[in-house]
Amino acid sequence: MGHEVDGHKNMHVDQGALPGEHPGKATDPIIKVRDIAWLEFRKPDLAKAEAFAVAFGFTVSLRTSEEIHLRGTHIGSPCVIIRRGKRTRFVGAAFAAAEDADVVRLAEATDQHVHRLPDTLGGIAVTLTDPSGQPVQIVSGYTEHPELPGQDAHTYNFGDPRNRINATQRPPHQPALIQRLGHVVLQRVDYLENLNWYLHHLGLIVSDFLYYDGQRDRGPVMSFIRCDRGSIPSDHHTLAMTLGPSDRYVHSAYQVTDLDAIAAGGEFLTERGYKHSWGIGRHIQGSQLFDYWRDPDGFLVEHFSDGDMFDSSLEPGWAPMTASGLAQWGPPASKDFLGIAPSRASLHELKSILSSLRNDNEFDTERLRGLMKVASS
Repeated sequence: MGHEVDGHKNMHVDQGALPGEHPGKATDPIIKVRDIAWLEFRKPDLAKAEAFAVAFGFTVSLRTSEEIHLRGTHIGSPCVIIRRGKRTRFVGAAFAAAEDADVVRLAEATDQHVHRLPDTLGGIAVTLTDPSGQPVQIVSGYTEHPELPGQDAHTYNFGDPRNRINATQRPPHQPALIQRLGHVVLQRVDYLENLNWYLHHLGLIVSDFLYYDGQRDRGPVMSFIRCDRGSIPSDHHTLAMTLGPSDRYVHSAYQVTDLDAIAAGGEFLTERGYKHSWGIGRHIQGSQLFDYWRDPDGFLVEHFSDGDMFDSSLEPGWAPMTASGLAQWGPPASKDFLGIAPSRASLHELKSILSSLRNDNEFDTERLRGLMKVASS
């Protein structure tokens, strides 16, 4: 009686790298980006994409017959740009440089040209190609839209003093209004090569590494990566990258006000027949409150709130990768979220496994065993 048990023992891992392990940063990066700017997609049905986007909580800032721009309530660029295309696909991410001179410096270092962005965005960019072959834009000077009215954070009667007096709690029955783009998660068959490329070219630094249980000596297989703003705190991860049998988009995450916004927004999506993937819960790496949904084209998107903020002084954490270690609390990770539910996407991933094992890359038989152990954990 009275004996306290640490319910998170072996879940929160504060240990750092062992001698000789990846330092989580580049020695001399070319530039240091300050944030993620936007994501770009191609979709054949813009009307269907817009209907989901509005229900998910975006505001449409531009609509033409060929593209839509989706923004949040915070000051800034669009979060998502969707252009009409013959097939649905993720095009790539744009990252915000600290200043125009960084775009020029990166272009010169990579023998690329600086180009002007379309008038609908403004500013300049240099477009690089990461080792997987995906375009990566580094942008500066783009138009920032003014702040929009958003959802107010609730006043809670937790603890003392009680601040809500003679007032009820009635979360609005509406979408969870998106505030901003938080991060994107990418899968790569040559994970370490791609990780090192992003750290060197964009000056990103790792917050947490994950490794397959029993395979730490082979190095990490996932990293949560943040912007290096020095003493100014940054999101725990702006980019996350994981090893897998194909090069693909995994999910993207968008900040909302609080837990009530997440829950009420989820009810709004459910009533309109959209597919829930996993949640609500609280992550370990990053600590976010989360809820995952599938858009009509099958892309995984996340509502999140209350994420960690790190400055540059923190060294990377290391932990084993497990499905049960994805959350501190909440329902078990769903088969849909893990990508093992029967679907066209899971069938494609199965084919990718067979193809990857025949080719020379980082995803080999031992790594496959580690991934299967994660899925069954």
